[in-house]
Amino acid sequence: MKENYIHLYNNLINYTRNKDLYKNLNREDNFADRLTLFLLHFSFFLKNFKSEENKNILQEIYDFNFRQLELSIREIGYGDQSINKKMKDYINLFHSMVSEIHFWNDLTKTEKLKKISIFLSDFENKQELLNYFNDFDLNLSKKTLNSYLKSVSNP
Repeated sequence: MKENYIHLYNNLINYTRNKDLYKNLNREDNFADRLTLFLLHFSFFLKNFKSEENKNILQEIYDFNFRQLELSIREIGYGDQSINKKMKDYINLFHSMVSEIHFWNDLTKTEKLKKISIFLSDFENKQELLNYFNDFDLNLSKKTLNSYLKSVSNP
């Protein structure tokens, strides 16, 4: 694993910590909410940089990020059996997200809202979340994968 993947992971975590994302949540946020937002950010990241030339790097990033998530779950105190089940659930959720946003740029606003609602059902004002992820996706498209790997950017 390359050390510079930690910068990317930390940047995705920082995006997930954006307090504005949680202002429309009807309750106190929890680990599952933060993880869902992290996985959505990561899904958009992979969508934008998916190419044959990036295939190996993206696989390494994928492996690194899920290893970091597993370590986070261990820190919370889950046992080995629980971790395996949780990781399977999170990986399935992530793959569902990747599948749902694969054609994001071809979707209508209404279709995008439905996609956001699938994963962020406890959040109100999904229009704000849609705007946020549209902007996030646009910002990703303006940069290169290398720029995310070589620098420590601020969200």
